[in-house]
Amino acid sequence: MNKENSNRVLKISILRFDPNDPEDFPHMETFEVLEAVGMTLFIALNDIREHQDNSLKFDFVCRAGICGSCSMLVNGRPTLACRTLTSKLDEHITLAPLPLFELIGDLSIYTGKWMRGLNKRLETWIHDKEMQLSIDKLEEAMDPDLADEIYELDRCIECGCCVAGCGTIQMRPDFVGAVGLNKIARYHLDPRDKRSDEEYYELIGDEDGVFGCMTLLGCEDVCPKDLPLQSKIAYLRRMMLRTGMKS
Repeated sequence: MNKENSNRVLKISILRFDPNDPEDFPHMETFEVLEAVGMTLFIALNDIREHQDNSLKFDFVCRAGICGSCSMLVNGRPTLACRTLTSKLDEHITLAPLPLFELIGDLSIYTGKWMRGLNKRLETWIHDKEMQLSIDKLEEAMDPDLADEIYELDRCIECGCCVAGCGTIQMRPDFVGAVGLNKIARYHLDPRDKRSDEEYYELIGDEDGVFGCMTLLGCEDVCPKDLPLQSKIAYLRRMMLRTGMKS
């Protein structure tokens, strides 16, 4: 139900904590905000910081659902604040930082550290020694349909929502998650990447990789870019099974 133009007063409860302050402790703090037409949670949080408490910590860059900086738990569900209309929510809204990532303070988290470690672990770059040795080598033409499929996976913004919504990673911290498996699927599809299936098997052919996924669909349910995460995980699982049976 659309609740805009109702002049509602939103009660926004935020889990607050500064891990750098030894005297602070996690606690909920509630702010009241007069709802405006077209208001997003990003706008509401800015209103709170500008008019009520300028110490409130949360992240934003693009404000258009592209950078992934404003990811947080909204009523317990991972999502982007800049794409969440308050009109789609009840008057009482609960906000918390995404779990698993390093906390900077309040709603601000350090996803970059986790993502950089993942990219290094999975070597998420084109592996082609000939291309690296010859700067004058021209890329071969790519089938347009394949290019579109690769581009679809490249739309991941590393917001961390799929990580926060993953049941497996709660139990197995070294699990690469849907974001890692999405990256592997992207490079395995790319004909410019010359790694063999056996090399990919070494990266994700175990329970911390594709065989750890319990197929709970939480990642795809909360992905703000609507990526086909489960179909690509199934694709990788079939590929890994074939590779494992050969070795």
